[in-house]
Amino acid sequence: MLYTELQPVDSFQVKLAHPFSVYDRQMITLFYQPLIGSEAVSLFLTLWTDAENMEAQEHTHYYLMNILSFPLQRIFEARISLEAIGLLRTYKKTVEMENRSFLYELLPPLDAPSFFHDPLLSTFLFSKIGEQPYRQLRSRFLQESINEEMYQDISRTFLDVFQPARGDQAMELTYGLEFQGKTVAPGIPFYMSDFNFELFYSGLSEQMIPKSSLRSISQEMIAKLSFLYTLTPLDMQKVVMIAMDENHQVTEERARKAAAEFYKMNRSKVPPRLKKAFALPVNDEPMPEDLSREEELVYYLENISTIDMLRQITDKEPLSVDINLAEELILTHEFPIGVVNALFQYIMLRNDMKITKGFAERIASHWASKKVEDVKTALELARKEHDKYMKWLKEGKQPNTGTRKPIREEKVPEWFTKRTNKSKKAETPSDFNVEEERRKLMKELGIQETEVK
Repeated sequence: MLYTELQPVDSFQVKLAHPFSVYDRQMITLFYQPLIGSEAVSLFLTLWTDAENMEAQEHTHYYLMNILSFPLQRIFEARISLEAIGLLRTYKKTVEMENRSFLYELLPPLDAPSFFHDPLLSTFLFSKIGEQPYRQLRSRFLQESINEEMYQDISRTFLDVFQPARGDQAMELTYGLEFQGKTVAPGIPFYMSDFNFELFYSGLSEQMIPKSSLRSISQEMIAKLSFLYTLTPLDMQKVVMIAMDENHQVTEERARKAAAEFYKMNRSKVPPRLKKAFALPVNDEPMPEDLSREEELVYYLENISTIDMLRQITDKEPLSVDINLAEELILTHEFPIGVVNALFQYIMLRNDMKITKGFAERIASHWASKKVEDVKTALELARKEHDKYMKWLKEGKQPNTGTRKPIREEKVPEWFTKRTNKSKKAETPSDFNVEEERRKLMKELGIQETEVK
């Protein structure tokens, strides 16, 4: 679940690996944006701007939500995209009794030659933007060739211009200090453990392909080509044999071309596309057995996200205003997600399946003043103060003009009275009806209708 990874109240600071340049911005916009999307680039540029401040500042993620106008989940997805492409490293600091704190280190993008020579990045870029834009982009960064044989290097050396000087004092003043400097772009974080190099090398006969033939091609390149074109170690043996020149040598350039040709002949003529495989972790642990109705409800509220709970209750996608309200309550009152779930569920049961912001904020402020920190305490306080909350609800509603309709008597859910009668799920009606939806929800949760005295 998202809230096990990141919450709006979690703080962060930003660190630059080194000062970025206009060239870096061009690389991120033209080369990386087609791969990771505009939201990830917006997050990178926002963090970059924040890091250029002379004094390091600490913000909560609610600050990013306001600046970017993104919900928390999209910020998290943008973050992991930057991590996967090699533009961001994330470090987490957890101190007992304190909120989590993150350090975001922005890394420089690859330069154009390194990007085009990386088989993963160049192929995925080609598949994203197409052949003609790819050729235009490549031409933009091509360096004009100059015949250097017509020129003679007449540059002076340092000692030709400067005299030696005593530097002991300068060295003492800088000893042990860390300075900000140019950092080599690390590229995409790629792990080779999934490729079976033992099988790959065992099938290469010394008579057919000497080991010396593979000295000019790295294991990382072999593993990347295997991943990119979904080739097995046995397939890569054939690729190497195809790539070998008349001198029995295999260069990275020939290996890339051979892998591409092998892919076209045996897999598809369509270039491979970049697909995201990440999914937010899900709590797969089964609910403990022999729980009472009260304990089952507490477990449910503590182990489901607010978005999923609202989706289950209404059988629709939650409204953005409700999601934003949940994040605001978490940030303002530092409630656990389970407490916000209990609050929203109570309000929907009492207010015709609607979440009213003013009503929610008033109850949330009351719970915060009562030091509510867990679901069990929230449920107990809701039972105790139910009549007061119903009075607040009526006060918040605008009086009707003209003929007034009869006021429907309020019903108390079962987790107020702690009754344990179970009932089956109600079938979803074809036409939406507020009262039917309300009764359906109460039955799903095993709630009985009891009049408020």
